[in-house]
Amino acid sequence: MRPIDATPLARDGKVLILAYDHGLEHGPTDFTERPESADPEEVFRTATHDAVTALAVQKGVGEAYYPSYEDEVTLLAKVNGTSNLWTGEPDSSVNCSVEYAATELEADAIGFTVYPGSNHEVEMAEEFRQVQETAREYDMPVVLWSYPRGQGVKNDTKDDVIAYAARLGLELGADVTKVKYPGSKDGMEQAVQMAGKSKVVMSGGSKVSDEAFLESVRAVMDAGGAGLAVGRNVWQRDQPERLLDSLEDVIYDGASVDAALQ
Repeated sequence: MRPIDATPLARDGKVLILAYDHGLEHGPTDFTERPESADPEEVFRTATHDAVTALAVQKGVGEAYYPSYEDEVTLLAKVNGTSNLWTGEPDSSVNCSVEYAATELEADAIGFTVYPGSNHEVEMAEEFRQVQETAREYDMPVVLWSYPRGQGVKNDTKDDVIAYAARLGLELGADVTKVKYPGSKDGMEQAVQMAGKSKVVMSGGSKVSDEAFLESVRAVMDAGGAGLAVGRNVWQRDQPERLLDSLEDVIYDGASVDAALQ
């Protein structure tokens, strides 16, 4: 595990991943509020903002759109994912190999989801082992989407559950571990402590007000988090660049929420 500031994934040791794997994971429902966001071209343009350190997409979107933005966008290839039409225990199919992501997509980093607590956890962890070890061969940082979910999980945002999710990132060898926000700075501090040298970022979640979202990001940074991986809270907005300006102030410059909103 090497420091993320030695990789293309970070800026000044901080991370702001713009997540755009929702077309597969959530389907058209995520694009109804702002139909323009269904066009990957629109989101790739948004990802050229200085605050964004990487754009996370699935293989097909990367193939079709990244060649036009390879000089402006750091590409994170999300190599697994499952549609919202799936109704079984949480699982995630592997849709792209690390080799293909590195050599054909020319991606800079790899993303992978594991659902701790699912009946399919063992299989997903074994798949992650192969992904993580192959990524090391290509000198690519790995981001783990660590989302406790399934029959073994009663409350997926409880402090100790989120801390466990963060710990799994360290134990399994992730450079960055993406977890849900536990709802408080104290909860995030526990997650950061458990993650050790695996940096912790917050999942953006469903769209909320600018102020509420920035308050949670401020709490994550104050707790020692490295940043966030956000999708809908940016590209569902009519003026996503305005929120990215505010996020840049909070994440990289340490601004207060009030100052960032001015």
